[in-house]
Amino acid sequence: MIKIITDSTSYIPEDLLKKYDIDVLSLSVILGEEIIVETQISTVDFFKKLDASPHHPTSSQPVVKTVFDKFKHYVSNGDSIVACFISSEMSGTNSTAQIVKGMIHEEYPDSNIMIVDSMSNCMQLGFAVLAGAKAAKAGKSIEQVVAAMKDNVSKSRMLFIPKNLDYLKRSGRLSKASALAASLLKIYPILTVIDGKADVYGKIRTRGKAVKQMITQFKADIENKGFGQVFVIHIDSEDEAQKMKEALEAAGAKVELS
Repeated sequence: MIKIITDSTSYIPEDLLKKYDIDVLSLSVILGEEIIVETQISTVDFFKKLDASPHHPTSSQPVVKTVFDKFKHYVSNGDSIVACFISSEMSGTNSTAQIVKGMIHEEYPDSNIMIVDSMSNCMQLGFAVLAGAKAAKAGKSIEQVVAAMKDNVSKSRMLFIPKNLDYLKRSGRLSKASALAASLLKIYPILTVIDGKADVYGKIRTRGKAVKQMITQFKADIENKGFGQVFVIHIDSEDEAQKMKEALEAAGAKVELS
């Protein structure tokens, strides 16, 4: 049996995790002196904590022992493993998994573990994991499962608009002067992931125009690469997410909302 493992930044809905028997390693968030296990807090509750805290959060990857125990559990049962994690440019999770793979192989020389760098996160990672899980469930080989993941990454895109620039300013990725200028000019950045790193897709005047630009790119992607699945993911912005869902459905897509 091929076991699919991912990490908590994939945000795959619980029903799909169960349907395709996907296991999840959780990253943690450090907020001041508090360590928060990502799978043990809702996004809404986390942002309430963040808004009330003077600290900027940092992420913490799973420790070696946690990954080792997870891998060993399946390998000792005779399973092969395909693990697909957050971009290696964003986290050391991939690096830790590669180290553990070597450790497991010393103890189980016949073990078969493949590590896939998604070069992304959130549901772009999630879609790659699901593509591999579907291939595994269909009885494909481990090489075909890995190929399905990589093919999905090459044909997917993630675009997102921050509700405001406060968190970017707090993280140090945006200066106070730049944040103020952008706010005064009503400039909204559309963010994406390029070569495994968060990057700016475009800077658009007004939020409404930014949303329209995202839909325009979506239509272009369908024409160029065909249509698979769409998830609209939001953080405490359900009304806006619902409007985006309706706009994408008007463009001919079947859309999941999360």
